[in-house]
Amino acid sequence: MAEADSIESTLLKIQLLWVMIAPLNSTSVSDRNACKAGLQPVSKWKAYTLAGYPGFMFILDPFLPGWQCYWAKQCLKTYPRKPNICNLDLHMSPGETKDLWEQSKERLRRKGPHKREAKSLLEKLRWVTLGYHYNWETKKYSPDRFTAFPVDLAYLSEQVTAACGFHQFKAEAGILNYYHFDSSLGIHVDESEMDYSKPLLSFSFGQSAVFLLGGQKKQDPPLPMFLHSGDIMIMSGSSRLLYHAVPRVIPNLEGGLLPSCLEHTSTSNNQHSEKDDWEICAKYLETSRVSVSVRQVLGVGQSFPVESDYEKIEDFQLSSYHQDYCMEKSEQKSVMSNVADSP
Repeated sequence: MAEADSIESTLLKIQLLWVMIAPLNSTSVSDRNACKAGLQPVSKWKAYTLAGYPGFMFILDPFLPGWQCYWAKQCLKTYPRKPNICNLDLHMSPGETKDLWEQSKERLRRKGPHKREAKSLLEKLRWVTLGYHYNWETKKYSPDRFTAFPVDLAYLSEQVTAACGFHQFKAEAGILNYYHFDSSLGIHVDESEMDYSKPLLSFSFGQSAVFLLGGQKKQDPPLPMFLHSGDIMIMSGSSRLLYHAVPRVIPNLEGGLLPSCLEHTSTSNNQHSEKDDWEICAKYLETSRVSVSVRQVLGVGQSFPVESDYEKIEDFQLSSYHQDYCMEKSEQKSVMSNVADSP
């Protein structure tokens, strides 16, 4: 706990030197439309930019009470379902991964804080792709690997982007990352989309994480910051193609098993069903974090390039996201040492 306090103190000190209030377009999103997405009125949002990082924006938990729980449940119960694609498809049949929630919920419900039990399929989940399914082998999207993007997540993304000044944003691809306390995401840049003028959105739910925002080169020193449950990050403009990483997931800094923002669970009249589902989600999130990134792949009038037969076959091959991007332990220690040594 002392180590976490030290990291928090260092990051807060660094962030205070760089943070500026970001202007929002509160008239572009009505209070009613914001509410439909589970968001507070835009006039109440706390949004910030960072000096030296034009196009980067950070919004501190703008969700209405109970709605973080809704989105977390969607990430665990709904979005991993077929026909969406996940890392478990690499070595399991579609029938075995059809509904991870139903196959995992009883094991998660019985899971004790100190029990060492076999992991459920949901706990083995590392990534899920939505819409245009990203191919980890070729690092490309293709029209042949597409399923309908979730309507509710698209609507949420549209309201956030409109409030940030981006109109007619179209949510076409999503990548959900599922982190545990021993998980990390190595330094990388998101450059597979064909239109970089559109922003990259990232939503966080569950435990906190250290996020490193780098530069245009991989070796540029990164700026560290915290991502807490409910926070939204937008990368656009010259910040759209910056290197970034998540070297570490941090246990709840408030001291409890879950962040207090996840204590309000009800968003509808079906409270019994919600309570039952939330008990399972809460068990999972006690030791985990979910990150949802949403992006527009094609610009107005753009289409995918014609692929050769060989490329089409290659596009159907999958590889593990966390094999590609997960840091070695020695690299994690080096990064965290640099953070601790920052002024």
